[in-house]
Amino acid sequence: MNGYEKCSLCARRCGIDRRNTVGYCVASIDVSIARAALHFWEEPPISGEMGSGTIFFSGCSLSCVFCQNREISRGRAGKSVTVERLAEIMLELQAKGAHNINLVTPTHYIPSVAEAVRIAKQQHLSVPVVYNTGSYDTPDALKLLDGLVDIYLPDMKYYTSKTAEAYSNAANYPEAAKAAIAEMFRQVGEPTFDEKGIMKKGLIVRILLLPGHVAEAKLCLKYLLDTYGDKIYISLMNQYTPMPNMKPPLNRRVTYEEYAQLTDYAERLGLTNGFTQEFGTASESFIPPFDGSGI
Repeated sequence: MNGYEKCSLCARRCGIDRRNTVGYCVASIDVSIARAALHFWEEPPISGEMGSGTIFFSGCSLSCVFCQNREISRGRAGKSVTVERLAEIMLELQAKGAHNINLVTPTHYIPSVAEAVRIAKQQHLSVPVVYNTGSYDTPDALKLLDGLVDIYLPDMKYYTSKTAEAYSNAANYPEAAKAAIAEMFRQVGEPTFDEKGIMKKGLIVRILLLPGHVAEAKLCLKYLLDTYGDKIYISLMNQYTPMPNMKPPLNRRVTYEEYAQLTDYAERLGLTNGFTQEFGTASESFIPPFDGSGI
């Protein structure tokens, strides 16, 4: 399928032929997914009462050292599916009552994902499509999704190249994420909701507060507010859960004081369209079993 022969889907732009080998993302051209099920731990206008129809893709172009989903991000879990089967899974999740179809870490499969969404829409997929990403997508790759994705749910992980290099081996992440989010906003514009408060279209940018990195999270927040104001939603997350063998400061949870510094700063900046989490929500319960459910 076009887009894999000289791959530049993510901002690493490794240029390899994924028909013959795998890239940094540990993915070939065969779409691999680890779970497809209703998920209830996204932001309220995404999960609602019925849940978000999440599809977790295997592999990842970032591979952050603190990744909670390492089992799938490094390709150790997952099953290959055809584009046609991927479209069927979307329709099955819709039939279960999902408020939307939530594509989790799909960057390295964008051409296949775009084709599957087209097929599903031809077969009466009517709920919004959510693109849930670490924001290391290239704008050109995202343009393949224009008109197919209704809601973008990206991270803004880092503001400085130093932190991005240390934790994701991706010094160009800050510039790449800014460009990716700008393209996402160009496509979907300002948010819209249905009568039950479920998002139908728009952009929610997530900032996961890392322990010892309040200043960097504040820089991300200020950039987003200065750039987009109240035309997007911003989700301030405290759910960081340390994986085994993490080095300081990543070997601990975020403190109450750290998260309070971030939320107080958001209030001072005038954040209105935002989400916060109750303190203590950091938990392994956010990590679903990647057991092939729904595939």
